[in-house]
Amino acid sequence: MTEKEKKKIKEEEKIEEFIEEAKDDSEKAEKEPAQDSPEIVTVPLKDYAAQLEELDDLRKKADEFSAGWQRERADFSNYRKRIQKEQEFQKSTSRIEIIKEYLDIHDDLERALKNMPEEVDESDWENGIRLIDQKLRNILQSEGVERIPAEEQEFDPDLHEAVSSEENPDYESGEIIEVVQQGYTLGGRVVRPSRVRVAK
Repeated sequence: MTEKEKKKIKEEEKIEEFIEEAKDDSEKAEKEPAQDSPEIVTVPLKDYAAQLEELDDLRKKADEFSAGWQRERADFSNYRKRIQKEQEFQKSTSRIEIIKEYLDIHDDLERALKNMPEEVDESDWENGIRLIDQKLRNILQSEGVERIPAEEQEFDPDLHEAVSSEENPDYESGEIIEVVQQGYTLGGRVVRPSRVRVAK
């Protein structure tokens, strides 16, 4: 056997060994469990663009819903504040109406004391009426009712009601001559304006 033939046989043996090793490796790979690897999904470019567009639309809708919810929340907060103010105003108005009734009684007592008959002057009866009047004054004061200053003041249409306008050399034009009926305020609101005589 020539050297050439020997060399050829050796090469063939090497090839057979290589094939056997490759078969063994393939069989081992089939028997061993495959390791977890991230699944790669391929998406066509057209579908990817459509998904991005859909995502943008969803984001816009979410922003619109969020803005709408915030507007509704602000509207509800404003509504609640408005209702609260209205309730406070109604409560204050009801209070003023009740106080007006007490003021009428107070006026009657003041008139009675001014026109007291001489025979009851400084009697126990007069002292009792004065105590009732003082008690009523204290109640009104504790409720926050305040007298409107009017004597020798400038006429103010927000606080005063003119019952007459007359010439008087002792007073300047627009100055109050006399208070016919005392006016009152409650918490800055006019319960009843002062009824006055005004100089021309």
